[in-house]
Amino acid sequence: MKNLFAVALLGTAVIGGAAFAQSTQPVDRAAPAATAQPADAKMALKGNWRASKLMGLNVYNEANEKLGDINELLVDKNGKINAVVIGLGGFLGMGEHDIAVSMDKLKFVEEPVRTSSSSTSTTARDATTGAASTSTTNRTANDWVPDHAVMSGNKEQLKALPQFKYSDYN
Repeated sequence: MKNLFAVALLGTAVIGGAAFAQSTQPVDRAAPAATAQPADAKMALKGNWRASKLMGLNVYNEANEKLGDINELLVDKNGKINAVVIGLGGFLGMGEHDIAVSMDKLKFVEEPVRTSSSSTSTTARDATTGAASTSTTNRTANDWVPDHAVMSGNKEQLKALPQFKYSDYN
């Protein structure tokens, strides 16, 4: 009986000793606490866009001529977007001329592109699928994606820029 009691006491000391040895870390060394989100997190992030929704976004010039679309966002290790790869011309991805421009060269617009046609319907981007529709849609000010981007220049000027090739940067 004494042996059983001694083994039980020793086991409790070994197991309990490890638990008692643990202490809370000082506040300055502890992991940062998660900040509480407001009741309406979407309102706290108003004005932000989803990067996944920017892919395929049409790019126009000031004359509302379609130049191409966004193919890629190049992000550094800190999360800053360093460049936007835009595919110019081509058909179904074939014959496209990719260029890389800095984010400040683009102006994102939330209203649909204004065309000079006399039609009463406008082409609006469907926020869920990215597909274009021929009827006017009710868009909110922040549906997590702009309608299109605007960039200076025309197709010929932009195609004269050096072509961006992913293989050159591996």
